[in-house]
Amino acid sequence: MRLKLVPSETNWDFFGRAKLTLGISAVLMVVAFVSFLLQGLNYGIDFRGGTTIRTQSAQEVDVAAYRSAIEPLELGDVSITEVFDPSFGADQNVAMIRIQAQDGEESVTAAVVESVRVALQAVASDVEFVSVESVGPKVSGELIQTAVIAVLLAIGAVLVYIWLRFEWQFALGAVAALIHDVILTIGVFSEVQIKFDLAIIAALLTIVGYSLNDTVVVFDRVRENLRKYKKKDLKEVLNLSINETLSRTMMTSVTTLLALISLFVLGGDVIRGFVFAMIWGVIVGTYSSIFVASAMLLYLGVKRDWSKPDGNAGTQFSNVDA
Repeated sequence: MRLKLVPSETNWDFFGRAKLTLGISAVLMVVAFVSFLLQGLNYGIDFRGGTTIRTQSAQEVDVAAYRSAIEPLELGDVSITEVFDPSFGADQNVAMIRIQAQDGEESVTAAVVESVRVALQAVASDVEFVSVESVGPKVSGELIQTAVIAVLLAIGAVLVYIWLRFEWQFALGAVAALIHDVILTIGVFSEVQIKFDLAIIAALLTIVGYSLNDTVVVFDRVRENLRKYKKKDLKEVLNLSINETLSRTMMTSVTTLLALISLFVLGGDVIRGFVFAMIWGVIVGTYSSIFVASAMLLYLGVKRDWSKPDGNAGTQFSNVDA
């Protein structure tokens, strides 16, 4: 007996309240944007600047013990990770400690570094600070700029790809869904003030890829059905295509969420922000591929006769499998 999250054959009307779903998405995007303007993001060390300390000791690294020792110093955002390398000897246990820049300071002062050393010696008496490196606010600002450019370039590449693969109406629908997903994800991080660092940028780019994959699957079926049912209304073709791909969409999303929820519960604090972004992204990405991208396609309209090439459509790669 096969597991089925939805019936094999469905006939649900996804566009009966298309204006309502698009309106809800628009309102949520406005709320997310306003939250970003009023509250901003809780930037991590990557974007605030700070100091990275590389430690080494003969004793095994206990991240929880290290964190408990440093916590009373009240240094703000502190990240501790153990470093693994096959070249390390049995007595080389290395950790990376990242401390955010303190208020009014370009980097962590020597006095603060010494207080961290004293605190860690209570846990590992032979701990040594192999290196201490600082990143100032200027470099952090450049990282923010680079991260924004990376996301915009990814969305721009999607626009070109979908335009070449389908038509410009499909491209605008797909990009609208991606912008929807990115804005809502940033809005959630602004609202709940979860730490926003480079790992979250990686999550945003992954969400863009996931949402695009889901949208392309639906659009491929739409194109097939447009060729097959030339007399059917566009709304009926879109509904048919979504219903035909719904089982695949739900199975992919649910199995992905199962893995992500396991990581969120068991993975620890280091990757929790990244996993939270991915969970949220999978949910809104699945929603947007149906209720945003396809709804935009319905309102923009699309060429019905795919047997005749359109020189202005940019569909020279429409028959290429990808």
